[in-house]
Amino acid sequence: MLTAARAAFAVEGPSVSLDDIARRAGVGAGTVHRHFPTKDELFKAVIADRLHELTTAARELAYATEPGEAFFAFFHQLSAAARHNLALSAALASPVNTDNAVLDAGATLNDAVADLLARAQATGAVRSDIDAADLHAIIAGALAMEERLTPGSQGRGLAVIVDGLRG
Repeated sequence: MLTAARAAFAVEGPSVSLDDIARRAGVGAGTVHRHFPTKDELFKAVIADRLHELTTAARELAYATEPGEAFFAFFHQLSAAARHNLALSAALASPVNTDNAVLDAGATLNDAVADLLARAQATGAVRSDIDAADLHAIIAGALAMEERLTPGSQGRGLAVIVDGLRG
């Protein structure tokens, strides 16, 4: 069910129906409701799971030989993941209607990203005048920008942002 929900939320965003998710999972709507009483609960479970995956990716990069390259690799990975996932993009841009699991997963991701940022800044690869809160706003803005660009132009705005982040 989570796999089907993840795919449905990614393509259609939070507005996808539970019936559609059940159909994609090959189960009845009642089965979905037994595990997740509301679509909001299912959405939160999907988002928390995805945030945990991103945290794992950030932590794997934290001790890379080149902290600047690791930081920018994760920035691109996060942007690419959210660009093609309406639910993740919405959750990263403005985390509303969240519960403790999503808040905890988001806080853990923020800590991992802050660590990547600090390591990259320590080597001079990333400008020193931004902090993790600034970076969160920059990522949210980058995602909003990417959504507005034509498919042929996507990625160009991120390149400009990356250039601006370099130390």
